[in-house]
Amino acid sequence: MQQGLFFMKKDLTPRESEILVLIAEGLSNRGAAERLGISVRTVEGYRARLMIKLQLENFGELVRYALRHFLIKP
Repeated sequence: MQQGLFFMKKDLTPRESEILVLIAEGLSNRGAAERLGISVRTVEGYRARLMIKLQLENFGELVRYALRHFLIKP
C-alpha cells in the first residue's frame, strides 16, 4: 500500500461508499447484492473498481481503509 494513502481520502460515490461499508462489515458479494437489490456481478464490479481506485491489494487493506476513515466501527 502506498504511504500517503491514509492522509488523502479518495472521493467515493455514495454507492461506492455503501458497497465498501457492506463488504468491510463482512457481507459477501451475494449478501451485499441482496441487501441493495442489485446483482452480484454489479457488486463484484464495484468492489474491483474500489480496489483500483483506493490502490488496495486485498480484503484486509479494504477493511483497514474503512476503519481508518471511520466508515465502520471496530
